[in-house]
Amino acid sequence: MLEAYTLYSGSGGNCIFVSDGETSILIDAGKSQRAIQTALCSLGRGLESVSAIFLTHEHSDHTSGLEVISKCHRIPVYITAPSYANLVKADSCLSRVAQPQDVVYQVECGELKIRSFPIPHDSAQNVGYIITKGEESVGIATDMGYVTERIASELSLCKWVVLESNHDVEMLKKGPYPYYLKQRILSKGGHLSNELCAKLCVHLAECGVEQITLAHLSRENNTPDLAYNTSKKALEETGHNIILRVAGADTIVKVID
Repeated sequence: MLEAYTLYSGSGGNCIFVSDGETSILIDAGKSQRAIQTALCSLGRGLESVSAIFLTHEHSDHTSGLEVISKCHRIPVYITAPSYANLVKADSCLSRVAQPQDVVYQVECGELKIRSFPIPHDSAQNVGYIITKGEESVGIATDMGYVTERIASELSLCKWVVLESNHDVEMLKKGPYPYYLKQRILSKGGHLSNELCAKLCVHLAECGVEQITLAHLSRENNTPDLAYNTSKKALEETGHNIILRVAGADTIVKVID
């Protein structure tokens, strides 16, 4: 049985733990080594039990803990070649463990199969992941400017999904961010709004996805209640009653029941 938890989620840092009880991996390491270790210890795990780290992209809220983790634990880090070129310095500890990959790649860790797929974002390259064991799959997709057919298709094959619900459009437009940053977030290289997330939730529910965890919420331009209620309303209006939850910025949230 797969298990998965969001350890941290949002612009302050992102990290997701996935395990089958034998093999454990992290998706991103955007908090300090100490913070990630503390979160894992609360689950009865630790970085010493992590077999590999898979990066979505090179932005600091997904990578800030990597250098120290790489120095202390030497865990293999899988990263797309474009993100590798933008992130990894030749003399860094990360360079000793980082393994650049094609944008679309697949790796087996124990009995876990991890497959990437492209996501539009203003990074060198952003990817989502499908983690599979046997007939069970969990999909992870955040930091996306818009939903492509490929994203919808990949996630529709999963039983569980972690999906970005970054901002409320009106909160963003009226909020304190400078104009250029608002435009960036709203662009096709930005982040997914609550409304667009809700539409994708309906599609995924129609395809058989059973549980969705809303992730990467903006602290300034969203609230957990807004994100939850926007998707919940869309699901209820279309007759879907799937399990919906919201990832905490600094609290562990269980993705799989």
